Amino acid sequence: MKAVLFVVAVVVLLWLLRSTLRGRRPPAPPASNRAAEDAKPMLTCAQCGMHLPRDEALPGRGGVFCEASHRAAFEKAHPDT
Repeated sequence: MKAVLFVVAVVVLLWLLRSTLRGRRPPAPPASNRAAEDAKPMLTCAQCGMHLPRDEALPGRGGVFCEASHRAAFEKAHPDT
């Protein structure tokens, strides 16, 4: 009977110790910054305002554009810029 009580007491002590140590863990490291590393600079089309990655933007006289027709329309409407 003493052995059973001893084993139960040891199991309870280990369980309490384990739960106490669990609460003292350092905070988890922040999520990977992979999204920040993969992010591309975004630009806004001067004609329609759509955001697009810099490597897909078409440069023009009045800024950058999402497609050639927007560039042509903007340059036609603003010939002095």
